[in-house]
Amino acid sequence: MNVNEAIIDCLTENDVDTLFGIPGKQSLPLNESISEREDIRFVMARHETAVSHQAWGYAETSGGIAATVVIPGPGDMNAMNGLKNALNDCTPLVHIAVETEPEIRGGDGIHETPPDTYDNVVKENITVETPQSTVAELERAIETAKTAPKGPVRIGIPKNFLKMDVPLAERGETELPSAGGVPDAKVDEAASLLSDASKPIVIAGGGVRAADASAELQTVAERLEAPVVLTYKGKAVFPDEHDLMGGVLCGGTGTATKELIADADAALGVGTDLDAVSMQHWSIEVPEDLVHVTLGADDIGTGYDPAVGIVADAAETLDALDAALAEASIASETGLERAADARAAVNDRLEELRTVTEPPLTSVATLDAIRAGTPRDAVVALDAGGFRLWALVAFPAYEARDWVTPGSWATMGSGVPSAIGAKLANPEQDVVALTGDGGVLMCLHELHTLADEDIDVTVVVLNNSDYAIISEEAGRSYRMDEGEYGWEGTPVSYTTVAEGLGLDVERAETPAEIEATVADAIENEGPTVVEIPTDPYEPQSGVWMNE
Repeated sequence: MNVNEAIIDCLTENDVDTLFGIPGKQSLPLNESISEREDIRFVMARHETAVSHQAWGYAETSGGIAATVVIPGPGDMNAMNGLKNALNDCTPLVHIAVETEPEIRGGDGIHETPPDTYDNVVKENITVETPQSTVAELERAIETAKTAPKGPVRIGIPKNFLKMDVPLAERGETELPSAGGVPDAKVDEAASLLSDASKPIVIAGGGVRAADASAELQTVAERLEAPVVLTYKGKAVFPDEHDLMGGVLCGGTGTATKELIADADAALGVGTDLDAVSMQHWSIEVPEDLVHVTLGADDIGTGYDPAVGIVADAAETLDALDAALAEASIASETGLERAADARAAVNDRLEELRTVTEPPLTSVATLDAIRAGTPRDAVVALDAGGFRLWALVAFPAYEARDWVTPGSWATMGSGVPSAIGAKLANPEQDVVALTGDGGVLMCLHELHTLADEDIDVTVVVLNNSDYAIISEEAGRSYRMDEGEYGWEGTPVSYTTVAEGLGLDVERAETPAEIEATVADAIENEGPTVVEIPTDPYEPQSGVWMNE
């Protein structure tokens, strides 16, 4: 069978209906096979960095697997950024890298890069050694990507294999390995510890999203009457409107949220590695009676020593824990009050920033107006940058798969590409990309992808003409001027740029204008860019929330 056709068959049989990439001469056989089919779509980005971020956004919001294809060397290396992001976020991707022919490997052929270059940015790096093994290796790549802990798998396929017509080996039917079940004794120990606590708390991370365990998380939190604090990657796995919502751990976390954790007498950390970013280099005080549930065995004991460590799937563990707690007497009675007090303290600290009505607005006031104009069930793709820290604290989110933002890799320029992937995964939902001007400058090219593919995404750009989070630190902590890394003297009009790339454009400055403009842009068909000027000299969240 023809190898390139078999590759596409394998992808579609594994529920891949969209392939993200940039074509090259090496990959054209695959594109030819796609062009003759109606069950898979090829989406052409404008830069390979965006390719992997588009796939990441697709997988994060669909809960399924996504796939990419790039050319050797520069294309493959450009995609490394998004692959590392997916690795840190445990997002299942299959990255097809068309490789140099085996017979000239090591001879400095065009675009040649040693395959092991990519070992540290993927869960597994597979090099196909024979044309006959191509499909079997691709099936293994898909299986590995979907096996918990999930992640991106790179599969290098020599370009000369694609046109070959050879007998192809295939893997037999296999069941995906499970996380290995839940240790009953440890669950009982955890239930005893948590039920005896008078002030328990839950810290939940992105592993809850990966396991589709939001319902189980809510059940356990309510049974314990325990406030829930989310990591930055875990935001939206527990609804912001819930009475037990206690805050979000990120660079903008305020003292109230940290004190909520420190005052607890027991904690359940679930679906999180309690990493240095979330826990502010482990300076946040966590109770000694800590139950830590994670799929990464090496997470246990990193940063904090748990009283009970469980290496297992978040959904299975929470379900088992709830069953054990149902038989216990729960000591906690003040969780609702503690959570309400923490939220009130955060809101009090935000009030001064929230009530700014004259442009340029603060990020908080801007985000409030955007939220008011955005449907509750819209998918929101949040870029990295200084404004993101405000969004994590102040922009409500409600459903796990309706929210996508990078975790500890925190790469800027991911907002627009991930929104593209999110819209293709969720064509019936509204999709909004929230980005700062620094972030959008790193992926302006993908505005053209939106226009060319007619992908109905609303891109909202908070424009302060500055890498403000860097400039603020430079002026506050170093001998540099205020606005050191800004470009107010050479401002960019994103409406002009976007219009030139073929998109509809809008601009808004006041809260009322922002709410109405965002709502209209979302309602209208086709991609739209909404530009909003914001204050480059506003305080940064990490400083303001901790004063």
